Amino acid sequence: MKLEIEHKIALVTASSGGIGLEIARSLAAENAKVVINGRTQANVDKAIADILQSHPNANLIPLVSDNGTQAGCETTIKQIPQVDILVNNLGIYEANGFFDETDDDWQRLFEVNVMSGVRLARHYLAKMLAIGHGRVIFISSESGIMPAPEMAHYSATKTMQLGISRALAELTKNTNITVNAVLPGPTGTDSVEKFMQDVYPGLTLAEAETKFMAENRPTSLISRLIKPSEIGDIVTFICSERAAIINGTNIRTEGGLVRSAF
Repeated sequence: MKLEIEHKIALVTASSGGIGLEIARSLAAENAKVVINGRTQANVDKAIADILQSHPNANLIPLVSDNGTQAGCETTIKQIPQVDILVNNLGIYEANGFFDETDDDWQRLFEVNVMSGVRLARHYLAKMLAIGHGRVIFISSESGIMPAPEMAHYSATKTMQLGISRALAELTKNTNITVNAVLPGPTGTDSVEKFMQDVYPGLTLAEAETKFMAENRPTSLISRLIKPSEIGDIVTFICSERAAIINGTNIRTEGGLVRSAF
């Protein structure tokens, strides 16, 4: 299937690791021109080297900026003034009980998880509307529709992303622009794997994964962690011309964890 995203400029925030790196890798495999973003030069360089190992001809643009801050978003916009594809992947999470989540905790997650996407979409979507073409994707979470009590503040920011995504999609009527949200479930990033081994010391990673899914995510139909590359490929498809009729929706990529027919 030809996705027709060759040479399109794609900005993937927080693409120096985790899901963001695999989204960037998948886009690069389709010959998009991908902006690799991280907070340090070392992390960006490492990600670029990683992608070039699997795709030696990848067209990659380094971008060092912290998009979790207003100043960082301004740096991004200054260095990359226009894109064809914006993937708002940046996000942080932490597991705290609701009564332990301080005002500062709530504000920090709001600033990073919500305002980073708002600031960048405010600039790049306006540019897309001027030419009538583009793609914007918010990487949300299954927690956006099935809130986790140990992460109330995180869940709230992910729900907000869904509302923002739909509101922005309403602005794209009669254009070839789409705005969607992708909702991954538990995904086997390095940080998640480390977390599981910390929770289940003495078990192998495979054993810890099995135990974690059975005890913490028992409704998952795949009963395993999602591979970051699986999310990357789905996001790349949503960015493509083949997905032009998918607009204003939430694409659930959580392995059937959410028990809902709709």
